[in-house]
This record gives sequence, C-alpha cells and structure tokens, in this order.
Amino acid sequence: MNVNKQYKASMFSALFSEPEALRELYSALEGIPLNADTQIAINTLSEALFMEQINDISFIIGNMLVILIEHQSTINPNMPVRLLMYLGRVYEKILAEENLYTEKALVIPRPEFIVLYNGKDPCPDVQTLRLSDLFAPLGGLKPETTPAMDITVTVYNINQGHNEDKVRHCELLRGYSIFVEQMRENLDRKKLSLADAMEASIAHCIDHNILVDFFTEHGAEVRNMVITEWKTEKAKEVWQREAEERGEARGEARGEARGEARGEARGKAQGQNMVLELVEQGYTPAEIKAKLAQTEDK
Repeated sequence: MNVNKQYKASMFSALFSEPEALRELYSALEGIPLNADTQIAINTLSEALFMEQINDISFIIGNMLVILIEHQSTINPNMPVRLLMYLGRVYEKILAEENLYTEKALVIPRPEFIVLYNGKDPCPDVQTLRLSDLFAPLGGLKPETTPAMDITVTVYNINQGHNEDKVRHCELLRGYSIFVEQMRENLDRKKLSLADAMEASIAHCIDHNILVDFFTEHGAEVRNMVITEWKTEKAKEVWQREAEERGEARGEARGEARGEARGEARGKAQGQNMVLELVEQGYTPAEIKAKLAQTEDK
C-alpha cells in the first residue's frame, strides 16, 4: 500500500465534491429517486492513494456507506482487495468515538462499492467484481464452503455510448463523460499536445453548454488537475508496457514460474513508485520510458 501524503484532487472528485451533486449521481446510477433533503455526509480519506489509484469519494447516504471510484485506465481485478483495505480505514474513522468493546451491538452503515470506468479497453456496460473470486482454493484441506466474507464491486462503463440511460440523468456525469471523450479525440486521433488537447476539449464543452459553470469558476484548477491526471495515465501506460516486456524477458531467461512471479511483483512495485515520482517531477512519458530503460540496463 502506497500512501500519498499530499493528495491531489481529480477533476471527477472536484465535480462531485458537493452533497447535491452526489445525490444526483447516486440517484442516476441506482435508478432511485432521492429527495432534496436526503442527507449525505462525505468522509473521503483524502490522504489515501492505493496502488496509484486515488480513492475519489466516499460518503454516507441514508444507512449506506458508498465508496465511489472513478477509474481511468483499466479494470483492475484486485479492486475488491484494495477496497477492503480502504473500507477498514473508513470504518475506523466513522467509529472513532465508539466503544468497540461494549456489550451493545453497534449499528454501522452498510457498504456499497461503485467504480465508474472510462478507459480505452472494451468493457461491458455493467460488470461485477467479487473478493471471493480471488480467494485461493482450499486444496483438499476441507470441503469448499461459502467464504466468511465477501465484497462485491459494481463497475459501470461511462464512456460515450454506454449506460446512456444512467448518464443522461446526471448532467455532471454526462458532461464529464463528454469531456473525457473529447480529450481522447484530441490526443489520440488529432495528435494534439496535452495542453492543446485540454484547451480544445474545454472550448468544445463551453461551446456546447457543457460544464460551463465548472470550467468558468475553476479554470486554472481544472487545467492543473487535467494535466496531472493525463500525464499520470500516459506514464502508467508506458510503465505497464515496460513491465510486461521485462516480465517476458525474465520468464524466458529463468523459466521458473514461482521465482519469476516474485521478481515480477517486486519489479512492478519498484517500477510503479519510480513512475509516480517521475510524473510528480514533471517528466514526459518519453523521458520516463528512457529512465526505466536505464534502470533495467543496470
């Protein structure tokens, strides 16, 4: 677990930083009407950064604790484990004033886990990830039984053309989805620089009356958020390709699955930390790739 002591908000977390926005978002995703007086208490652990993924928002609505993550690049099958770790910390914060050893049973909010996916890889409209799918088999020690605990994560694809019935019921979510699509259009297809792609995407949104107030009121902030987020995403893509290539090379050289897996895990953690440090220092993806290659040569 890596912890970023200086949390940097994402554009998504800035958009949904107010209870009113979260109320509309949750209502759209779950398809349930919520009254304007439905209370929402935001309790995001703003210092937490788990394996390069910032937890964007967690909040209590009614008797439910909703942990919501906007996930840009790929669907990570280990998300239930990461959310399990995060959940414990949120409960610790919520129950700080409670006596956990009292004979009276505590009443705690029921957890719910939602991931909003807007990456490039194909993904169904709705996908379910379960902690129990990651549990090791008992190996004949005893009959397989229902696990003592489980976590279910619902993943919604919010790219353009997916879950349109949900997205159109939340104006901020719709605007965010359009902005991300414009960024990809300008970066990947028009080959604009990151700065130019961002300015063109913001201009497109304003011209089409999309997130106008947000971009007008938080212009400089948003630009800094977007630059940081997209630099990080590009850097992670470079690092992932490099990690795969190094893993294949080690596998061919060693031919030992167990040793290779351990080496891959160590290399992955080291590579991840290095990439994030280089991004924070302002290096471009090309410069990061060169530095990773230099490290590999050593």
